[in-house]
Amino acid sequence: MEPLPLELPADTVQRLASELKCHPTDERVALRLDEEDKLRHFREYFYIPKMKDLPPIDLSLVDKDESAIYLLGNSLGLQPKMVKTYLEEELDKWAKMGVYGHDTGKRPWITGDEKISGLMTDIVGASEKEIVLMNGLTVNLHLLLLSFFKPTPKRYKILLEAKAFPSDYYTVESQLQLHGLNTEKSMRIVTPREGEETLRTEDILEVIEKEGDSIAVIMFSGVHFYTGQYFNIPAITKAGQAKGCFVGFDLAHTIGNVELHLHDWGVDFACWCSYKYLNSGAGGLAGAFVHEKHAHTIKPALVGWFGHELSTRFKMDNKLQLIPGANGFRISNPPILLVCSLHASLEIFKKATMKALRRKSILLTGYLEYLIKHYYGKDKPGNKIAVNIITPSRIEERGCQLTLTFSVPIKYVFQELEKRGVVCDKREPNGIRVAPVPLYNSFYDVYRFISVFNSALDSVERKHASV
Repeated sequence: MEPLPLELPADTVQRLASELKCHPTDERVALRLDEEDKLRHFREYFYIPKMKDLPPIDLSLVDKDESAIYLLGNSLGLQPKMVKTYLEEELDKWAKMGVYGHDTGKRPWITGDEKISGLMTDIVGASEKEIVLMNGLTVNLHLLLLSFFKPTPKRYKILLEAKAFPSDYYTVESQLQLHGLNTEKSMRIVTPREGEETLRTEDILEVIEKEGDSIAVIMFSGVHFYTGQYFNIPAITKAGQAKGCFVGFDLAHTIGNVELHLHDWGVDFACWCSYKYLNSGAGGLAGAFVHEKHAHTIKPALVGWFGHELSTRFKMDNKLQLIPGANGFRISNPPILLVCSLHASLEIFKKATMKALRRKSILLTGYLEYLIKHYYGKDKPGNKIAVNIITPSRIEERGCQLTLTFSVPIKYVFQELEKRGVVCDKREPNGIRVAPVPLYNSFYDVYRFISVFNSALDSVERKHASV
């Protein structure tokens, strides 16, 4: 999917250590990596939480005025500093103009979503007319499946990956029930091989080849929320379409994380949220993609006023003139305050570019992996607590996130990390997810994390040696 960098992350770390005449785990390597980072100034575009403001902090263990080690952009991105300015602009306009705000300013309320959708084109790899910003992710997924999932007696299954995010599972389950189908027979779940955590691409393609004639829709994640595995979107799309299936993706953990080329890959449809890597705030405005090849053949099953052509929308004659393609799926007017926060973030992405961010991300996550393996690799028999990275080691098969599992219950490790100012999260059954985001995380953040991580595991070992 992506060409390998000229130098793998581990090679970069070792090369710099040699130049600096220090060990690869030395602080100087992190500082040099930050010096050479051409994207480092983007960190200043965001608010970084302080230790003293985090609820679980043990102030005896940290410097209260120091920035927290925030490695959770895969769950909620940090706030861009321009969000407040853009929100205040619209609140001021509302206060001064009232209803006239619908047609004035740089974000007229009638077309506020359309004014910023062009900022999404490079992030998803699509044309502006293939992108729509609306609703929440699960609502959009339902709307698209209502149009793309048209089961027949012979083609009635939806294919998805094992342990899909709960909202994806519930959406597929309810769509099947809506059509009166038996979920056990119609929900085809691809599972990893015994003893493995992630799926092999060849196993996914084998299921599609063998059962594709009975599959109506393939609905996969782009990046799996738990394992962090980045699925081979073009290969899955090509294989599914060759068997006559529609192929769509939930890009919640993919958008703003890795480079996407949805149009060129021929993906039929996709959905995403914007509050993770896109930093739009909790419950931010979601988005959807419908390939232009479906603009005049796939129509929304549920229509609303904002799917009507703007030029005649206000005639109020109740004669629908549906906008072809993605924008025809809109039902209601855009929530302008949500548009504001997303606008602030997308402008930063436009300046940084996904290509540059992905390049940094490969090195940033690779540096994290290198340090973890140095201290806790399988060749380190002295460790009483085993640490395992279940996210694929191949950089083409992952984004920012590494999921770690442990030989002790994760609650103990997570508590010790939280007390020391690390913001990450735990996911059952036994994963702690760590995601260094290239827009605002530094290599020194990763260095600090490893230092705290070592301290946290030492504490767990002392307190829970008998567990």
